[in-house]
Amino acid sequence: MKNNSLVDLENYGQGIWLDYIRRDLFLSGELKRLIEQDGLTGMTSNPTIFEKAISGSTDYDAQLSGLLKVDPHMPADVLYEKIAIQDIQTAADFFIPVYKRKEKGDGYVSLEVSPYLAHDTQGTIAQARRLWTTVARPNVMIKVPATKEGIPAIETLIAEGININITLMFTMAHYEAVAQAYIRGLRRCRKPEGVSSVASFFVSRVDTAVDKALESIGTEAALNLRGQAAIANSRMVYRRFLEVFEGPTFAALRKKGARVQRPLWASTGTKNPAYSDVLYVEELAGLNTVDTIPPETLKNFRDHGVAKKDEVEKGQPQEILGPLAKLGIDLNAVGEKLQQDGVESFAASFKKLLGALEEKRGKV
Repeated sequence: MKNNSLVDLENYGQGIWLDYIRRDLFLSGELKRLIEQDGLTGMTSNPTIFEKAISGSTDYDAQLSGLLKVDPHMPADVLYEKIAIQDIQTAADFFIPVYKRKEKGDGYVSLEVSPYLAHDTQGTIAQARRLWTTVARPNVMIKVPATKEGIPAIETLIAEGININITLMFTMAHYEAVAQAYIRGLRRCRKPEGVSSVASFFVSRVDTAVDKALESIGTEAALNLRGQAAIANSRMVYRRFLEVFEGPTFAALRKKGARVQRPLWASTGTKNPAYSDVLYVEELAGLNTVDTIPPETLKNFRDHGVAKKDEVEKGQPQEILGPLAKLGIDLNAVGEKLQQDGVESFAASFKKLLGALEEKRGKV
């Protein structure tokens, strides 16, 4: 019988999270199977995932009907929050055995603050506090974007002992700001050993943007670099992670029992059909990392993926990043645009979700 490559990744020190949530996962027994047989150790959600789950199914109609019987005029954003919180609580309860087995080192489920707050520091802090208190599960992370306004919010929330998943990171500058905010927050925290955090670094979207630029240049040298920028970018971030969290900067906190902030590889579904459908999962396996994988990619990796121990540490990223820079491709500029686009995309999904809830209100 073929080994399960997903379980191999967990054995190599990488957490495998599902980048998807929908109520029928709980009811059908599929989430239980994924945890027990595929070694799944966590789950992430975002406004786009919830929009597809709620508007694309009848799974939530019964709860929606009940909420509207209590208050027919309940605002759409409040309806969404109540629905989302129930899903997050249920998912978190499924992962409690993982959380205990891993001694709080894994088993987390993430819920994002409103994308409308991406440029509002105080609004993000207030909503993150409220969600953390309302969900009331130790193995939940509140997702906060790595925008300029999100960074001080992250520090404050970590200092208060709230688990944070920082999202929409695309550049080394984003990573550096987030890692340092985490460390500053831990230094202010009464019980730093009790806090967990991941730094969600986006992968495939970088290749999509850079490949487009390379194709517009059109030279042989440029075309030969396609499909390599995202992995090189991520591997550089992993090297910086090792410097920060295995070096003197984190030493005092480590002695107090503080956990490293694991890099989480997000957007690891392959968007270009010319590339392997498990490319980013195979190339970024590594100790103290997480990969949040969409369902189709998870299925593909289980079927034909190869788990490679410490693969993220291999190669020479500068052999890719250097030539890109010489061609005039500025990864910082690309990353800033991708972050801005990501914020706008999540906001658009959230708006669409609220519209879908209004439509369901009429039907219910």
